[in-house]
Amino acid sequence: MRFCSLGSGSGGNATIVEARDGPSAHRVVIDCGFSLREFEGRLARAGLAPEDLDAIFVTHEHGDHVGCALALARRHGIPLWTSRGTWRAIGEPDAGDVRFARDGEPIDIGSLRLLPYTVPHDAAEPLQLRCTDGARTLGVLTDAGSVTPHLLDHLRGCQALLLECNHDAQMLARSRYPASVRARIGGSHGHLCNDTAGQILGAVAHGGLRHVVAAHLSEQNNTPELARQALAGACGASPEDFVVADPSLGFGWLELG
Repeated sequence: MRFCSLGSGSGGNATIVEARDGPSAHRVVIDCGFSLREFEGRLARAGLAPEDLDAIFVTHEHGDHVGCALALARRHGIPLWTSRGTWRAIGEPDAGDVRFARDGEPIDIGSLRLLPYTVPHDAAEPLQLRCTDGARTLGVLTDAGSVTPHLLDHLRGCQALLLECNHDAQMLARSRYPASVRARIGGSHGHLCNDTAGQILGAVAHGGLRHVVAAHLSEQNNTPELARQALAGACGASPEDFVVADPSLGFGWLELG
C-alpha cells in the first residue's frame, strides 16, 4: 500500500491511495481540487493516467477539493463517491456513476477499503477517510476545525497519517486577513492549527506509526518548520522525521510496507 499527493493547499488538493493485490492494483483519488487539464498533468507526474483510477472520493464541496471531480468522473467513467450533503451543496449535477458515502459505512474498491468518518468543518456533510488494504492503514484528515473523540477513534492504529497543519495560531492572529476570515479559519469548524494537529498526533501515536505527513499548510500563515516542530513536540520525535506536503506540489509516493 502506498499514497502520494498531487497538491495540498488552498490552491488545490488531491491524494492518491493505492493498494496492491498480487499483480493488480486498486487506486482512489481523494479530492480533485484542480482544473481537469492540471489534474491530468499532475497525475502523469505521479506515473498514472485517469484510466488507472478506480474511484474518486470527494470529502466536501469547497472548490479546492471538488475541483474537476465531476468532469473527471464523466469523461473517464469513474465512480464518484461523496456524501449526500456534499452532493446537494454542489447542486446535484449529473456526473455519471455517483455513489453516496456515509459515516461508518465501509466502501470496498478491490483490495482497498475506505471507511468515511464525519469531522467538524464548515461544509454541508464533510467526510474524511481511513484507508486500509487489510494489513496497513492510512488515516486522512485534511480539513477539520477541532478534535472530537469520533475523529480520534478513526485515526488510531494507523501506520501512516496525512494530517492537516493549516496554520500557526500566532501567525494567523497577526495576518492581514479580515477578522471574519481569521475567526472562520481558527474556529471550531475551520482548519487545524499546528498545536491542535500536535494534540491529535499525541493522542494516536504508537510504535507502528511509520509516516506522518503535515498537510494543507497555509502559505501565508504557516511554515514547514513550525509544523514539524509542533508535531515533533507532541510525540517526542525529531522534526526531521516528518514529511511536509508542499502546498503547490504535494509529495511523492510513500510506502506503508
